[in-house]
Amino acid sequence: MPDQNSHDQHPIVECVPNFSEGVDRDKVVEIVRAMRVDGVHLLDWSMDSDHNRSVVTIAGMPEAVVEAAIRGAGKAAELIDLTQQTGVHPRIGAADVIPFVPVSGVSLVQCAMLARQAGMGIWRRFGVPVYLYQAAASRPDRVNLEDVRRGQFEGLSREVQRDSTRRPDIGGPELHATAGASAIGARQFLIAYNIYLGEGETSDVGLARTIAKEVRNSSVGHLGVKTMGVMANDRAQISMNITDFTRTPVSKVHAMVREIAEQHGAKIGDGELIGLVPEEAFDPTADWVREIPDFDPAQKVLERRLQSPLLWP
Repeated sequence: MPDQNSHDQHPIVECVPNFSEGVDRDKVVEIVRAMRVDGVHLLDWSMDSDHNRSVVTIAGMPEAVVEAAIRGAGKAAELIDLTQQTGVHPRIGAADVIPFVPVSGVSLVQCAMLARQAGMGIWRRFGVPVYLYQAAASRPDRVNLEDVRRGQFEGLSREVQRDSTRRPDIGGPELHATAGASAIGARQFLIAYNIYLGEGETSDVGLARTIAKEVRNSSVGHLGVKTMGVMANDRAQISMNITDFTRTPVSKVHAMVREIAEQHGAKIGDGELIGLVPEEAFDPTADWVREIPDFDPAQKVLERRLQSPLLWP
């Protein structure tokens, strides 16, 4: 295996833009293609037609990654018209969320500066205003992404006209007519992990919501696990974001979901990982890894994917 530290000589930052298009593959490919910049590796990209959303993972030299993010947001603004669709997943923009994540040789504070830099670029070049969230937030009521996205594109478009406290941090004061606004932030690694309900409960979205709520209210939930129960691929799913895997390992979240499901007389089915997982969070013997069909560490573990990135479309 290649030396895992061979990419550590240069600072590496990861960026995981979420775009509000998950149905039209041609549009998503165009957006991904627009992000091709020297010094930036394409690590992962996926489309979710149920939530009408796509997620792209890139990593590389900080300045180059900022440029790639700006270009992707510009192409999304050109191709996605939010007035012609409704968001199953909460969204305020065509390029909805753009987080910068430190991988090696970069601090969270530096990532917050990169987020601001990207925000200025997106506003100046494309006229899409920006909200800064999490570690990049300039005010306490914008640390949580949920607070920034309250009301979604439609509600926020109206609110910025009558409530100055809801106006963007960069640009505005009004949202872009069709592309909305982008929430740009800096954060530590987030693991997007989903568990489907097992046989007999595959269509019971009510049970998925109940389990998600109980996980949210549990000790695990208070340690940075965001959950919701949804239908995805015609199956009931507990959809989760694990925001601090060092305090709350994926195995602990998996065990909690299984235990709560069993209390309701249900079993859990297979799992799903959206994007990548860091080497530190990966355990090949863990149940949650074994329950993800065709899990390939070379493709899904960040440090390994950096050694052999995807080809750009």
